[in-house]
Formats: sequence, structure tokens, C-alpha cells
Amino acid sequence: MKTGEILLNLRKKAEMSQDEFAEKVFVTRQAVSRWENDETIPNTETLKLLSKVFDVSINTILGSPRKLVCQCCGMPLEDSTISREVNGEFNEEYCKWCYANGDFTYTDMEKIIEFCVGTMSNEKWTEEEVRNYMENMLPKLNYWKNK
Repeated sequence: MKTGEILLNLRKKAEMSQDEFAEKVFVTRQAVSRWENDETIPNTETLKLLSKVFDVSINTILGSPRKLVCQCCGMPLEDSTISREVNGEFNEEYCKWCYANGDFTYTDMEKIIEFCVGTMSNEKWTEEEVRNYMENMLPKLNYWKNK
């Protein structure tokens, strides 16, 4: 889905006119119309504001061009699982379980591996398979590269 269609759907879901939408994000109605017709896209600062107004990530507004994964545990990220900063802004690097309100949950790789072994093991994945997977995958993620 293109950015214009996404913005149109978000605006309609919020039951806003183009004028109301424009006023909320400090632009003209014509700018909103150009966005919704995919003639232009909002600038970076406006994307941040739109993210707050509609409570969705910038990645979602842009049509999810990147497949986001938590850079601590490797879990795929969606709007409902993306972490937030203390000020409420999305942090598209981490899930809400690994990073919350400006603090990281895990500082020791072995602890997150143990947690994942306990929660991911099932009839398809043995504990040993989960452990091997996590031990190979975690060091490739940005959070652990810096440790």
C-alpha cells in the first residue's frame, strides 16, 4: 500500500476532514491532498508528528518498506510491539519487551537466551535448537554488537 492511501485510511478512520487533518499537523489542506494522491510525501518532521497523531510507526505510514526486527531479541516488529521512548515516540529498533521507557530489559546475552529457550521451545523447536538459533542470531543484532 502506498503512503497516500495509508494516510487517507488513517484520516478517515480518525473521522477527520482534510481541513481538520491539515490543522492538526500544521500544513495546508492542499498539502494533505497532495500526500493522499501520492504527489508528495511528508517531510521527516511531519512524519514524526503523523506518527504521534495516528499512533502508528513511521514505517507503517511509509507502507512498511522495511521489515523491522528487534535489535535485541530478533523478534519481528509491528506497531503493537514496537517500543517507545519516555516521551511516547516509537523506537523502531526494539520491541516493547526488550526496551521500555528508556531502559533495556536485558544486558546479559545469556539471560535473554534462557528466556527465549523457555518461551520458544515446543514440539517444532527443541531447547537445544532454540539455544543454537539464539546464540547464532543475537551477535548479529546491533544491540549485542555494541556489547
